[in-house]
Amino acid sequence: MQNYIYKQLLLAIKKLNYPLVEFHLEKPRLPTHGDVSCTVVLTLAKMLSKPPREIASAIVNNLLLDNSIIKSVEIAGAGFLNFRFADSAIIEESKNILKLNNNFGKSDLKKNKKVNLEWVSANPTGPLHSGHGRQVCLGGVIANLLEWIGYDVTREYYFNNAGNQMKLLADSIFARYNEVCGLKINFPENGYQGLYIQTIAEEIKNKFGSELSRQSLDGNGKPLFQTFGEEWCFENIKKTLHKLNIHHDLFYNEDSLYSSGKIDDVISQLRQKDLIYEEEGALWFRTTKFGFDKDRVVVKSTGEPTYRLPDIAYHREKFVRGFDLLVDIFGADHIATIPDVLAGIEALGFDKNKVKVIIHQMVSFVDGEEVVKMSKRNAKVYTLDELINDVGIDAVYYFFIMRSANTHLEFDILLAKKQSEENPLYYVQYAHARIASILRFAEDEKIKISPNELLQFSKLNLIEAKEEIDLLKVLLEFPLMIESSAEMCEPHRLPTYLHQVAEAFHRFYHNHRVISENKNLTIARVALCLMTKIVLSNSFKILNVSAPERM
Repeated sequence: MQNYIYKQLLLAIKKLNYPLVEFHLEKPRLPTHGDVSCTVVLTLAKMLSKPPREIASAIVNNLLLDNSIIKSVEIAGAGFLNFRFADSAIIEESKNILKLNNNFGKSDLKKNKKVNLEWVSANPTGPLHSGHGRQVCLGGVIANLLEWIGYDVTREYYFNNAGNQMKLLADSIFARYNEVCGLKINFPENGYQGLYIQTIAEEIKNKFGSELSRQSLDGNGKPLFQTFGEEWCFENIKKTLHKLNIHHDLFYNEDSLYSSGKIDDVISQLRQKDLIYEEEGALWFRTTKFGFDKDRVVVKSTGEPTYRLPDIAYHREKFVRGFDLLVDIFGADHIATIPDVLAGIEALGFDKNKVKVIIHQMVSFVDGEEVVKMSKRNAKVYTLDELINDVGIDAVYYFFIMRSANTHLEFDILLAKKQSEENPLYYVQYAHARIASILRFAEDEKIKISPNELLQFSKLNLIEAKEEIDLLKVLLEFPLMIESSAEMCEPHRLPTYLHQVAEAFHRFYHNHRVISENKNLTIARVALCLMTKIVLSNSFKILNVSAPERM
């Protein structure tokens, strides 16, 4: 129906010989302002130097609206155009929910477009801690949203298994290995203290005995303590991700950028463009040519590359692989690195606007009134596995997703466990379970409940009460909500929307009996319940949350 309004507005603007400007339709903040609002008048008034209400009146007078679709159009304020849908159009449009069923909300908007989504990307030095959960869940839901609008999504994990972090991991494991072998230990300064280090050390002793040295090699001639630790940590990380239904298509090793010559190739290309120069033994990238206040070092005088160089090479590699869009999800500690990498991409001739970076803020955990403290020094790390065990997979996803990524998140563990309407997840899941119960009762009463049978029912126009129409309006917002959430990579919009759906359904349910003596009205309301269940279920699929039939 929004498309209908958009087309009629375009026709009226053309008829008046007004400039064809870009405009959008949106839902008004207040229901009293109608179902759809448009600000095209304000844009035209500025261009034409005419009073907005004069332009608004001209447009309204030239709109050819079908009153079976649009009930009314009003001019409000300085020139807002507010449209109200006819109830009959809302009911007719809602039949698409039954027709499309599990596919309601999906579109081919980005059909034949490829997107690379890179996230998690924790180096294999230990298990994922609970704070990682925010990024894990953000990426999982964003990937689903992108697929729902037609993208071919490649889920990617970028990691570094070389350098000081991995050496420190191996040193820490070796120290604990000596300890479990009954020897004195010299634990490395700033070493990894977690209990998992002792677990790895014990497994090494059980498998290889107690005569190993720090220089011992595995069967492939690689340092045993490092490779064993890396593999153990990666296996642990993957198990945790799989619990949350996260499966990456590709694990990309940063070290391969060096071994394949891609790092040297980037330096060579930048040299050819006169964007690399040497000073005091270091290599500098002329970022001042891209609006920066100073140039950036890409290779230190020691010969060690800075973080910028492999990140630039990695993003160039993704463009070369043919992706139309690159989506990166980083924690707030990466915010300073992003402009440098984007400048590198631009310098190499790629469109930096095809890179979308999502920065998420930190998470704190509370258990009621108590703050959950984590201290690496004391090896007290609240792991993501422990969080999953405490509150369940559904709550982990919902609570991590329900706030905008760019805001600080306080995860209330006690609230996530509550089986009451105080818990926002329980509130929306309960709506689904309640509908399932209604449909089971309807089935017992031999009432038709399949989507196809309900579509054949010719009296859906018996849906006429305000609470029924209001619920349908909310349900019909689902496709556009999915589209906007996916394009903006803002999954928090979905829990906000789900609360509106549940609220509208509960209001309808408390004011109207579904199963009554009026058989035709009963079938119409069963259809409304099933439509709501479809929207809730489809939303839960995207969120990786279960759709309970009973609670």
